[in-house]
Amino acid sequence: MTALATGTVGAAEPGRALAGLAFRQIRRGAAVVAVAATGISTLVAAQYQTTFADTLDSGALRALAENPAVRILFGAPLALDDPGGFTVWRTGTPVLVLCGVWALLAATRLTRGQEDAGYWDLLLGGRTRILDLVSRAAAMMTSAAVLIATGVGAGLVVAGTDPTGALLHTLCVFATTMAFAGVGLLAAQVFPSRAAAAGLAAAALGVSLLLRMLADGVTALAWTSWLTPFGLSARTAPYADNRIEPVLVLAVLAAAPTAAALLLARRRDLGGALIMLPEARPARTRLLGSLHGFAARRALAPTMGWAAGIGAYFLLLGALIASILEFFDKNPRFAELAGTAGFAGLGTVSGFAAAMFALLAIPVGLYAAIRISAVAADERARRWNLLHSLPLSRYRWAGTETAVTAAGVAILLAVAAVSMWFGAVITGAPLGFGQALAGAFNVAPVVLLGLGAAVAALGWYPTAVGAIGAVPVAGGFMLDVIVQSIHAPAWLSEISPFAHLAAVPDTAPDWVASGVLTALAAAMIAIGLFGCARRDLDG
Repeated sequence: MTALATGTVGAAEPGRALAGLAFRQIRRGAAVVAVAATGISTLVAAQYQTTFADTLDSGALRALAENPAVRILFGAPLALDDPGGFTVWRTGTPVLVLCGVWALLAATRLTRGQEDAGYWDLLLGGRTRILDLVSRAAAMMTSAAVLIATGVGAGLVVAGTDPTGALLHTLCVFATTMAFAGVGLLAAQVFPSRAAAAGLAAAALGVSLLLRMLADGVTALAWTSWLTPFGLSARTAPYADNRIEPVLVLAVLAAAPTAAALLLARRRDLGGALIMLPEARPARTRLLGSLHGFAARRALAPTMGWAAGIGAYFLLLGALIASILEFFDKNPRFAELAGTAGFAGLGTVSGFAAAMFALLAIPVGLYAAIRISAVAADERARRWNLLHSLPLSRYRWAGTETAVTAAGVAILLAVAAVSMWFGAVITGAPLGFGQALAGAFNVAPVVLLGLGAAVAALGWYPTAVGAIGAVPVAGGFMLDVIVQSIHAPAWLSEISPFAHLAAVPDTAPDWVASGVLTALAAAMIAIGLFGCARRDLDG
């Protein structure tokens, strides 16, 4: 990046150099998402014949289609007697959410993130325009979306599903990824900071997912599915009706925000935005009197945003407990099949809560990794330089950020517990408050493992803090599910930290395993703090 900005790229054509720069910035993330999305889809499709094909009779399919809780959580079950249709129903929404989240974060990083850090200043001193940089970012996001979608489609075809359905699902994955990439690009032109742009784009994704849930769960609101990429992908019904009309609407929905972003980029100056903060405002010095206060202030808004999203989801889960249990009571075979995929005990209140709280480790662990990643990003942008010119210990700096992030983790776990308990109370499900707290905080050792990995990366490999921090939570969960689904050797499952967690509140906590995981997390944090003290400032 510095080489490009100082003109040492040789005789390379500027457009190609800009495209190459954007490619280097997103290639690892795009590859990880492509492998994850392709692997999940291919695995489920390949396992369909041996696990599900002989168990889904017409009565079971009708029960799934008529249960509102199942429709809200997973979407309308269509073509479940087909390996491709079952795969799209089971993995479609998670894959689309994964692609959408990555796309909006990558798009805001390529544009407003680079602009915030000052990397565009010299680039725009010549003939290069803001429009050129944003258009190259859009082109690279399009290439990444093609890579991810092609991988998913190819995996489904290799697994033996119908090529027509695979093609339609591929188009849905591509268009949904591009839709949220476009939202990220547009938000980067609307707001003058990456944090605000990413927040707006993430809110758009959350609203889109909520609309899909309402459309599938409430008949009167079915029309809202036309307003969201998730709903349009569901209306396409790959392997069932194979409709092309929703794909065309989805293509328009994907292109519109990108076109708007390019239009705004053409009309603004460096550092400008459609919505600008006032240049003169009263000084806001609250919490700036100490390092701990400053860290808490930086983490306050992101933590509140994560708490709102996690709280809303677990409130919904709590409210659906009674309906889900009624469904599993009438269709016990589905509870057995869920157990083969790593979600055992769904037929009871405590078992269902334990399975859902196991999923809680993923978003909370990602929150921890992202917060430490933000510390590394600020360091690369040289925002810590003046602070480190003071008599400030590196141990204290990194330790304070780690402690505040750990406090945020505790807040998110508590919010999830209270939300699920309150949702259960509303619908009369017998989930106690103590049970909810125990289930939520049972996953804390796994979350701390993700925090420890992120801090270790901050000390020794600060350019990949987010990716390394996500390995114990996202990678560990995927490994645990895959191992149980394919009946791999037991020793392989021991690698995943999820395999060592007890199903609390359905069973008593495994204090020994939790203690070992917590000790490993503490050791990684110590290693990371030691690395922070030994290395020079990054950036």
